[in-house]
Formats: sequence, structure tokens, C-alpha cells
Amino acid sequence: MEHQLSLHLKKFNDRVKVMNQTNSKELVLSALEARNLHNDIFELLTQIAELAEVKQAAETEAVVSVEFDGGNF
Repeated sequence: MEHQLSLHLKKFNDRVKVMNQTNSKELVLSALEARNLHNDIFELLTQIAELAEVKQAAETEAVVSVEFDGGNF
């Protein structure tokens, strides 16, 4: 399964990589970059919450079938 990151998450990830490689102590985001990153993170959290609800509903709806034949009665 391939996951596609949003453009803003990719840019943030790339900037953090550069920061780590250059041993920088700060990473500064513009207000627009911060808003875009916030929106993407919030969207991911919303998707995670929805998937958790679907999983919980599927587990709740699982059918357990038990058969008794009565043995030698």
C-alpha cells in the first residue's frame, strides 16, 4: 500500500532533513507554511479518527457462529 504525503508535508519533511544535516538549531515557517502544514496534519488526524471508527464498527459487527449438535443425547 503506497501512501501519498501532501505537498506541504513533503516540504516540511525536506526542510527538517536539511536542518538535521546542517545541524541547524531552528526551523522557521512563514504563517502560510504553518497554516498549510496545520491543515494537512488536521486532515490526517481526521482520517485516522474515521479509520478507527470504521475498524471499531467492523469489530463490533463481527459474527460469531457456534453450532451444538447435542452429542449422543
